[in-house]
Amino acid sequence: MIEIAIPGRGSYEFKHLVLDLNGTIALDGDVIEGVEERLQKLGQLLNISIVTADTHGSARRLEESLDIKIRRIEAGKEDAQKLALVQQLARENTISIGNGSNDVSMLRESTLGICVLGQEGASIEAIMNSDLVVPDINAALELLLYPDRLIATLRK
Repeated sequence: MIEIAIPGRGSYEFKHLVLDLNGTIALDGDVIEGVEERLQKLGQLLNISIVTADTHGSARRLEESLDIKIRRIEAGKEDAQKLALVQQLARENTISIGNGSNDVSMLRESTLGICVLGQEGASIEAIMNSDLVVPDINAALELLLYPDRLIATLRK
């Protein structure tokens, strides 16, 4: 669990991290360098869920290398399925990280939504429905490993 008090926003107990796979933690079907190490550290603090429609067919291979369960969802209804996952986990304890239009609902519903620009870019909808925007996935994961950075950005 990650406990954090953000002045002007409140106190939070985060238990879950929901991550989009393609475009967020992976590029063209391969995990972005540095992500695996950060996820191993975060896995000691949070329950991690990676979601994908498996566009690149790499989910099984990545699941084995990351040693994290990857939730496969139906293609074409990704936004609603990601939202349902956040609601099932309990939005008040959930952080979501994504970049695409199909991530908008989970970013908005989570207590903390982080949009990653990355090499694929980010949809304007994802940016507008997030609490903050970061340049890449490693920066997003480090915000969680070093929560004082979150406080500095989100305090009012």
